[in-house]
Amino acid sequence: QVQLVESGGGLVQAGGSLRLSCVASGLVVIPYTMGWYRQAPAKQRELVASITPGGSANYADSVKGRFTISRDNTKKSVYLQMNMLRPEDTAIYYCNLNLRKVNYWGQGTQVTVSS
Repeated sequence: QVQLVESGGGLVQAGGSLRLSCVASGLVVIPYTMGWYRQAPAKQRELVASITPGGSANYADSVKGRFTISRDNTKKSVYLQMNMLRPEDTAIYYCNLNLRKVNYWGQGTQVTVSS
């Protein structure tokens, strides 16, 4: 069983920054892809960014140039540095780990960007 615990969400003004962290525990063995998804009220969950075991990153068009995903395999962790935040970035952010085609999710952390 894999558990994911996120931290780092909060309230920030537009233009500000936040850094999300996610730590995995349990039966986690390389290789696995990690990523961040978000879900705004009345909207579907969407991919924000993902990163492969080798460190290749993929971003949603809406966050390119503003968000940076990184990982530390020794700590089984993934991070999301969010800069130049906009009100439309407001959502619950979920950490995701894909291991052998099985998806695991964290409980989510709220990010609220005020205008």
